[in-house]
Amino acid sequence: VAELKDNINTMIDNLRLTTERNTEQDWLKTNLARFTSMLQGQRDLVKVGQRLLSELAPLVGANQGVIYQRAEDPERGPCLRLLASYADDGQGGPQALLGLGEGLIGQCAIERRSMLISELPFDSIRIGSGLFNASPKNVIVLPVLFEEQLMAVIELASLSKYTTSHLAFLEQLTSSIGIVLNSIEATMQTENLLAQSQSKNQQI
Repeated sequence: VAELKDNINTMIDNLRLTTERNTEQDWLKTNLARFTSMLQGQRDLVKVGQRLLSELAPLVGANQGVIYQRAEDPERGPCLRLLASYADDGQGGPQALLGLGEGLIGQCAIERRSMLISELPFDSIRIGSGLFNASPKNVIVLPVLFEEQLMAVIELASLSKYTTSHLAFLEQLTSSIGIVLNSIEATMQTENLLAQSQSKNQQI
């Protein structure tokens, strides 16, 4: 009887684990499909950045976020330009430009690998609201790549810990974001070249 009881308990545990894995996979696939659909056909980088953060932050339990886009500055050369922010702390906001290697975002741009920080100092930028002001427990910094080329960097801060599902989702989503950003940039370049060509033809 005892052996039968142990076998039944083992079967129940295995069934529960399988159900949890299936639920996580369903959540992952459903949300990846939703974001891919949401981003398709977009042509405005700023709107993409804002909508992405407004949808992404609540989904993974983030309370603050920023997206920096790869850019070229006449004085600084290759750098990162702020594309969008979510739940700004109201204390001056994130910097408009960051150099490569500057801070975690700049370092992420150079190394092109994700960084998860779970032990944050007390004096780090705090997550504020009308009712509270607290330090984040987790910060994740993610490179957005397209064919090994850096397109952007996303940073998300949370008052709670990111789950394994959240981290897996974020890693997979950045590939889709990279495709979208590359497509928008390519479209913008084509439109600019077409406008320049039409302007020259009119002058002739």
